[in-house]
Amino acid sequence: MQYIFVIIYLIYIFMRMKKSMHMLQQNFYNNSNRYIKWIFKNKTKSFLTLDLLFIFALFLGFFIKEEIFVMTIFYLLVSFLYFNKNKKEAVKISFKVTARIKRMITTFFLITCALFYGCSYLDAFYALLLLGMYASFNNFVIFFVNVINKPIEKCVYYHYFNKAKTKIKDMPRLNVIGVTGSYGKTSSKNILSDILNVKYDTMPTPKNFNTPYGLMITINNHLDKFTEYFIAEMGACEVGQVKELCDFVHPKYGILTTIGVAHLDSFKSEENIQKTKFELIESLPSDGIGILNMDDPKQTSYHLKNDCMIKWISTKNKDADIYASNIKGTSNGMCFDVQFKDDDKKYKLETKLLGSANVYNIIAAVLLAKSLGMNMEEIIRGVRGIKTIEHRLEMKKMANLNIIDDAYNSNPVGAKMAVETLGLMPGKKVIITPGMIELKEKQYELNYAFGTQIAQVCDLVILVGKNQTKPIYEGLLASNYPKTKIYVFDDVFEAFNVVRGMKDAYVLLENDLPDLFNE
Repeated sequence: MQYIFVIIYLIYIFMRMKKSMHMLQQNFYNNSNRYIKWIFKNKTKSFLTLDLLFIFALFLGFFIKEEIFVMTIFYLLVSFLYFNKNKKEAVKISFKVTARIKRMITTFFLITCALFYGCSYLDAFYALLLLGMYASFNNFVIFFVNVINKPIEKCVYYHYFNKAKTKIKDMPRLNVIGVTGSYGKTSSKNILSDILNVKYDTMPTPKNFNTPYGLMITINNHLDKFTEYFIAEMGACEVGQVKELCDFVHPKYGILTTIGVAHLDSFKSEENIQKTKFELIESLPSDGIGILNMDDPKQTSYHLKNDCMIKWISTKNKDADIYASNIKGTSNGMCFDVQFKDDDKKYKLETKLLGSANVYNIIAAVLLAKSLGMNMEEIIRGVRGIKTIEHRLEMKKMANLNIIDDAYNSNPVGAKMAVETLGLMPGKKVIITPGMIELKEKQYELNYAFGTQIAQVCDLVILVGKNQTKPIYEGLLASNYPKTKIYVFDDVFEAFNVVRGMKDAYVLLENDLPDLFNE
């Protein structure tokens, strides 16, 4: 019976381990204490589990003198229920078994072996009590596994960091372009890459790789001696993180998209966000070029501490170095005119992309491409060939529905622009959203405002997560939006049951929170 108990118990704790490591992974391995904050923010998921009944089961076994038998049955039942629950749970971001995770699994296995060895010297009751606690507090066990592995991870990090540093130093013809901002980094990076690739050999960081690890992977695995421009997306959730990336890859050119309130929880203030985003522009050399947005007050008001060349983009001010006008959007994309400060001629650009945010991303890329020696014929061809970007105002067809997929991320500026894009479409307009997160004390206010914006455009509103979407719901009602046209679900997958039968409707998927935010 002891061996059967050990097998069933190990199956259960390794299932728990996988779930805990999945949440740790989605919380960036506890960077800025995100994982610990998640544990205490989700007390029900973390503490009120079936494991709490193990003490009852243990005492029951103690009184009937069959502790091992009772605990075996208990963990068999708990394992079955836990497996079924996870099987039904729709996972949005899959668990990735990386080299780092494999090292953590090894550490977890060794700790578990040590625990069993220690328990072999204890009375059966106390041994089972200890094993029960080990299973119950699995989230904390994985936190300590992460702490134990930190020295190993630092060694691995510095090995690949130094390898990337040496490689990039040995590529004298390589030019680095940094792209940062609160929103639109990935879109801006991909747009610039598609335009520059018409003339140059360009390599952007893949997907949303925007951390030191992401840059290291790109440099070590993707850059070669033929690469002329490396476009490095630079993300941050704390002051100094963009500067750290700049010190690593030394960009000569930089694009700052938009400065907003994303990650206000970790930045603590809007001033810190502004300062951090400008770390890119202030790291450029004196012969470098920084592209800024004249329509963003947080950029025009900043006192820049650098003497590099600054060029401005705008859709509102003709004094900018590039000015976009006559913007027209359809279900097939957009077209607009651009005019340069030193050129009276207007150039017509056409793109498959949607949304006014992408107009800014495109004109920033056009201005930099022209500064790097591309002619307008090449640029126009490049803009026409820009590929749609997955989950960023991406138009899709699903049966009779037109899906505007903006699920990757949501922020006050991007969300407003996405709703405006939906408003340009013909037919019935529907939004599915869980709202916006990580906005600190502004979270209620900004989600409430989002609700009022939705009310002006949408014929049907589907909210995901009753608690986190409460401000949107209240914003809708304050705008006299009918209650009968608002649906609230716990899961985004349930929402599709409402829209599945609609014909020729336009459905905006605005934000799709990772699994760790599921209610």
